Amino acid sequence: MKLKYFAHSAFLVTTGKYRILIDPFLDGNPNSPVKSSEVPADFIIVTHGHGDHLGDTMKIAKRTDAQIICIYELANYLAKNGLKAHGMEIGGSCTFPFGRVKFTQALHGSEVGGIYTGPPAGVLLTAENKTLYHTGDTGLFGDMKLIGEMNAIDVLMLPIGDYYTMGIDDAVKAVEFIGPKLAIPMHYNTFPLIKTDPEAFIAQLMAVGKRGRVLNFGEEIEL
Repeated sequence: MKLKYFAHSAFLVTTGKYRILIDPFLDGNPNSPVKSSEVPADFIIVTHGHGDHLGDTMKIAKRTDAQIICIYELANYLAKNGLKAHGMEIGGSCTFPFGRVKFTQALHGSEVGGIYTGPPAGVLLTAENKTLYHTGDTGLFGDMKLIGEMNAIDVLMLPIGDYYTMGIDDAVKAVEFIGPKLAIPMHYNTFPLIKTDPEAFIAQLMAVGKRGRVLNFGEEIEL
């Protein structure tokens, strides 16, 4: 399995013959090293409807015929726009050709152009005997500890930018709750309001005995 970071909260997971995009906000993202016309996708997982997460999903799905996996209300919105959308809800799981997806709670909002698109979510993606947890946009919540107890998390992707989500201090506590093998910061430095130093996050993780890594924009790692 490979994991590539496109900046903000956008990732590409490659497993076997499948390419799974998560929250592909690319064209309007000043830090993204690629445009939406350049990325492959067999599936697209979207955590919530905000423009910096739904992003370029619709353009990419129309170009690639990718199936979109998201919360039920957002899936209905996308289906009305002629896209293939698989709707789920928090706590439910489903097996796809590439692996298993389960949505988790997230403390945030979700809308598209003033239209409510269901609750925001995090996502657990399990494939090739590895489990990734992309928290989506969220504040810190106590049930992160339960998620960590019930799932052996190999890689955790979580926001550190503050203002709209967790800041560094809360993100460090989230890592302590969840206990992943590796934590990767996201959702920072895209806009002035979420400017922060990801290396400070890594330093604070090290201070509590946890492992983290800052991925450069466009960097891909083997898991």
